[in-house]
Amino acid sequence: MKEIARYIDHTALKPETTKEQIVKLVEEAKAHSFASVCVNPTWVPLATELLMNTPEVEVCTVIGFPLGANTPEVKAFETEHAIQNGATEVDMVINVAALKDGDVELVERDIRAVVEAAKGKALTKVIIETSLLTDEEKVKACELSVKAGADFVKTSTGFSTGGATVEDIRLMRNTVGPNIGVKASGGVRSREDALNMIEAGATRIGASSGVSIVKGETSNESY
Repeated sequence: MKEIARYIDHTALKPETTKEQIVKLVEEAKAHSFASVCVNPTWVPLATELLMNTPEVEVCTVIGFPLGANTPEVKAFETEHAIQNGATEVDMVINVAALKDGDVELVERDIRAVVEAAKGKALTKVIIETSLLTDEEKVKACELSVKAGADFVKTSTGFSTGGATVEDIRLMRNTVGPNIGVKASGGVRSREDALNMIEAGATRIGASSGVSIVKGETSNESY
């Protein structure tokens, strides 16, 4: 059970998430040795404090979340601020509209702004929001992420029209090659779901149902 736990970013990103729920999230992450807790930026200082003596659990946060429609400069500032507060991993949302418009220069600049702000201080994961993209656009988003120097590509925010699929993970892995991380997020609710994603090429799983996954249960959580 502990082996699969090391794939999981234990996640709480709903806007109504309370301090009590963040504390519970962190305690669960400690108990199961999850890879990280993934929280909104406002909770990064608290998560960092609570994990001070648990170095195996990283503090992950989200940038430009969930729409990705902020400017590169704002995303870079948000990244710098999150790192100052203790974040060691950042999951940024691409400018989906720019990608669909074919403005690849803006998409790459957007990703690179976050990568450079985080360089040497935090891992960067790029959320491409697969449910809104064609396969061709998914490939292009992955290629631009690699070109901009990101550490991971990630399927979804969990707040759009759909989440991770095995087919998308396989496509993303084939696009980025063996040396870039691939994170499956959105709709991974069971151990079977997680194992299917890992078999397809995922190296991280973003889920609010991390405890259910390690226990072999099925959660009704959407993220």
